[in-house]
Amino acid sequence: MKLALISDIHANLEALEATLNDVVSRSVDRIVCLGDIVGYNTKPAECIALLRRLNALCVAGNHDLAVCGRMQTRNFSNTAARAVAWTQRHLAQDDLNFLGGLPFKAHIDGQVIAVHGALHPQTDCVTVPLDNDGRRMQSFQALLADSSGARICAFGHTHRAGIYEFRNGHALSRPEEQIRLRDDAYYLINPGTVGQPRGSDRRASYMVLDLAQRTVSVHRVSYDASATLAATREAGLAPAFTFVPAPVRRAIATGLRALRLYEPVRQLAEAAKASARFDQDWPSSAR
Repeated sequence: MKLALISDIHANLEALEATLNDVVSRSVDRIVCLGDIVGYNTKPAECIALLRRLNALCVAGNHDLAVCGRMQTRNFSNTAARAVAWTQRHLAQDDLNFLGGLPFKAHIDGQVIAVHGALHPQTDCVTVPLDNDGRRMQSFQALLADSSGARICAFGHTHRAGIYEFRNGHALSRPEEQIRLRDDAYYLINPGTVGQPRGSDRRASYMVLDLAQRTVSVHRVSYDASATLAATREAGLAPAFTFVPAPVRRAIATGLRALRLYEPVRQLAEAAKASARFDQDWPSSAR
């Protein structure tokens, strides 16, 4: 069986379509989505429809759960919470029901466990990011103990592709973007993000897991990100200062945090953006 692993689409239809066009060339048997179909961007219904049409196996992400009402947004950023509220207003009940029915975990052919955040803990695993050695070791321990006998856990949530191997009592990160799976090892694998890249590489990423050939590989796909960003800005969902290049934005944010000015400046920017939207939407005759 050959699986295409995708994650963190975040309502980015342009990225999803480009990714799936590339997936077609790989002759996969099934598409597995590791959660966060929706959130941040403006094409949630279209992304859901496309995945359902392809009979993709999907697990729930934290944004999916928040949109369908199974999770609160108190721990979300303002940008993420605003997108959740917007998405709720723009989805039909059938789409909300689909998100509400997604499982936290899925077992595939007795060989793979699919999750969004982590394989541990048994509850609230959707929100746990496997972004450090300690958490990854906890999920490795959960994988070793899983009754299915699976040796591979596919996860998302961090938006960063990665392959991690556990063998002879030791865990290590595999920096290669294609490896052959060992029969005496366990693996945590993350395909990265289709629709919300956060690193220097702005392309969509996904993985192909070939269970017959015992290989896993990362693939990256370019898409028209400008179209997605334009729609997100128009809907009022883009974070403040998205017109500033990302490296500059991060440097500014670091400086503001050091001066303890990040939150005041962010709140002013959000208020200004809300005011601009109000002014744009108000009838000209009433100005």
